[in-house]
Amino acid sequence: MSRRFAKSLVLSTVVVSAMMLSACAQPKEQVTLNIGFQKYGVLPLVKAQGTLEQSLKAQGVTVKWVEFPAGPQLLEGLNVGSVVFGEAGEAPPIFAQAANAKLVYVAHQPAAPLGEALVVPKDSSIQTIQDLKGKRIALNKGSNVHYLLLKILEKNNLSLTDVEVVYLPPSDARAAFERGSVDAWVIWDPFLAAAEHQIGARSLVTGKNLVSNHQFYLADRKFAEENPKILQTIVSTLNTTTQWVKQHPSEAAKLLQQPTGLEFEVLHQSIQRMGFAVTPLSNDVIEAQQNVADAFYQQKLIPHKLDIQSAILPQAK
Repeated sequence: MSRRFAKSLVLSTVVVSAMMLSACAQPKEQVTLNIGFQKYGVLPLVKAQGTLEQSLKAQGVTVKWVEFPAGPQLLEGLNVGSVVFGEAGEAPPIFAQAANAKLVYVAHQPAAPLGEALVVPKDSSIQTIQDLKGKRIALNKGSNVHYLLLKILEKNNLSLTDVEVVYLPPSDARAAFERGSVDAWVIWDPFLAAAEHQIGARSLVTGKNLVSNHQFYLADRKFAEENPKILQTIVSTLNTTTQWVKQHPSEAAKLLQQPTGLEFEVLHQSIQRMGFAVTPLSNDVIEAQQNVADAFYQQKLIPHKLDIQSAILPQAK
């Protein structure tokens, strides 16, 4: 009996050991990280360089890049779960939050007020903001530049009733601007730089001393709360990339030529007006974003007043 028991014990030990070794030999389950991006910005540069894939490989994470035409569509993708992370300007997350989106602010780039402006044709008779009275101004409704126009008019003791606002997306606004159907256009980079270089558009006023024009990095709330290490890696990679862009603007412009279809000179100029860092949100940045949300609410562009603080990831402050 003792010999049988000993053989049984040895056999059991061998089986258990084999099972343990087999389990150890199984590869870790891979996590796929779906990131939303647009043709222009820091994220397409990260994609082109492949640095994020390298950083996340050790964590068992693979990256899938999903392209969107603009911030609103990207954040809708985040809301329905097709992506869990992405980048947008100031306005899209405000509208997304107003629609009860499941997003949180994770990080931001520093203010880039020179990256948007109100422009007029190079031979326009408009020389001052007061000259805009009664004129037709094109802009993308509910965008960063919508807020810029509000601040421009406010500073010059004017209101939206003093001008005729024509709501058009960038491509249609550019066409209307060129054929003279509108007198002015409020637009952001790289469309701004393209208009300056390609058709000689003249900046009447930029966002300097008027607006912040931040870029924000946003994530699905559940994903952000459950994957702080992955988010930390993403933010660190983004910050490193912006520092590289600051030191190598020409190389960055060349990388963006293929996805954007824009000339080197256009991209090089727009890159010079970027904010070069990706960091957690400060109280000042949160307050500035709250001001944008309040302005949109006052203009009845969103249905109810927002609390931006409620959409800030705790670790993002």
